[in-house]
Amino acid sequence: MQFLTVALAMASVANAHTMLSKLYINGESEGDATCIRTPMEGDIATSPVAGLTSDDMACGKDGANAVAYVCPAAGSSKLTFAPAPRQSGSIAPSHRCPVSVYLKKVDDMFTSAAAGSGWFKIWDDGLDSEGKWGVDRLIANNGLLTVELPSGLPAGYYLARPEILALHQAVSLKDPQYYVGCAQIYIEDGPSGSLDIPSETPPTPYTVPGPKVYSPSGSSSGVMALAAKDIEGAVPANCLLKVGNWCGVTLETYSTQVGCWDQVDACYAQ
Repeated sequence: MQFLTVALAMASVANAHTMLSKLYINGESEGDATCIRTPMEGDIATSPVAGLTSDDMACGKDGANAVAYVCPAAGSSKLTFAPAPRQSGSIAPSHRCPVSVYLKKVDDMFTSAAAGSGWFKIWDDGLDSEGKWGVDRLIANNGLLTVELPSGLPAGYYLARPEILALHQAVSLKDPQYYVGCAQIYIEDGPSGSLDIPSETPPTPYTVPGPKVYSPSGSSSGVMALAAKDIEGAVPANCLLKVGNWCGVTLETYSTQVGCWDQVDACYAQ
């Protein structure tokens, strides 16, 4: 079944770096790998993105492929990104670096491209006056990265992308290491209109790479765009058992041999 692929990928990350494996919304877990674009090859699942011009820079390995479920979140919700439970702190302390979170609004979660324009930064944490990096604070928090969605974001489908930019080999090997992943969310309420995305990055002084943090221009008030049950990709209400982005539902009752075999087929079809 489909959940075996996710389980095998997550079981093979013991000797690598880090990967996104779970999303919390306002402190509530959405479930292991649920709504997460998870790499399918366990031996490289936690490796940094290979090639800065690769489409994998958007959402990581296999990140161009949407998963089945989208997690709804109210405007201004707190998102917490959790790593695979390999080790305390999620990544080696030697990987000192800034940490950022980006969003991208998409028209269709299942067909819109993750790579390309449209990304904007909503949070970053770099080097402070005491010589501590964002990743130092991330490790101290057991690898849990929590950010609040900016108020005033238009309702709709978004990719949420935490980014760890490891700099430990950036000088000696000219090899900055990007660790990225994407969660699929739907912001349920917000104003109408489009996003006003910052487009310039001042060359000096040096700060965390990327554009300025997004600052909403619209009002935070709005109407519910879609009810939770109408969100395309929402976890079905009749889901009996959920593993990653797979759901098992209750089978129909039967009283005949033919009905029994029909439900066996229905079980395997799930």
